[in-house]
Amino acid sequence: MEKRTKKALLCAQRSELTAYAVYEDLAKRTPHVRNHKILEKAARDEWRHYMVLQSITKETVRSPPFSVQWYVFLAHLFGLSFSLKLMERRDCISPARYHTLARQFPALGSIGKDEERHEKEVLGKLAEERLTYAGAMVLGLNDALVELTGALAGLTLALQNARLIAITGLITGVAASLSMAASNYLSSREDVEKNSDRQPFTSAIYTGIAYIVTVLILVAPYFFFRNVFLALGTTLALALFIVIAYSFYITTAKSQKFWPRFREMVLISLTVALISFGVGWLLRSLVGVEV
Repeated sequence: MEKRTKKALLCAQRSELTAYAVYEDLAKRTPHVRNHKILEKAARDEWRHYMVLQSITKETVRSPPFSVQWYVFLAHLFGLSFSLKLMERRDCISPARYHTLARQFPALGSIGKDEERHEKEVLGKLAEERLTYAGAMVLGLNDALVELTGALAGLTLALQNARLIAITGLITGVAASLSMAASNYLSSREDVEKNSDRQPFTSAIYTGIAYIVTVLILVAPYFFFRNVFLALGTTLALALFIVIAYSFYITTAKSQKFWPRFREMVLISLTVALISFGVGWLLRSLVGVEV
């Protein structure tokens, strides 16, 4: 066996052992019957993969320190789908590579097939509330990013008073979050017959919380910096960070492509902010606001 091949197989062996321990741990903790069965089945698959790899490498390995605890922690914080799909992405050997290696080690062919169906037939069937209401979170987060970055950009040039901008932005944001949550509730009530899994009140809560958290993050720099343009730059940087973080989360959890969603959200937010900044400059020039 080539040294490079054995190194890859040992890495895969550690990954399979880690995945087994993570699935087994989460299966014991979840009260959801369907999820428990899915996780138990995945654990059995990963243990079988580990044993197949061990029969080839003839070595016993251990999981990297704290790796199991890390993925279990992520599962509790961000949900099963995000944590487990992130873990699966870190596999040392791709399904295609398993099929290639199966020419030399026929037993690896079954692992390749299992890895191909894992995401759709195992992870794709997990029942998770936060993904059911992902659309509601996107609604609140997107609207807050677009509306508030635009409003703060306009207010920055029109008022040029950090504390006044912060208070105005906060009042605007809180009012808008309540309005958006109410609108989502009414909209969800109309759609409840089409999608019985989504409850209108819960959907509204997700939208409102996503909105208000985004508002607090974006307004915060105006409470810390007296220079309004420094505050605006920090707000835009935070908006970019929120877009990156959320895009990574939702695309990982839903097995989507990161860059298309990221580019779309950034383009919309920055375009609205730029237009609003221009409107603020125009109004200040025409009206002559003095603060």
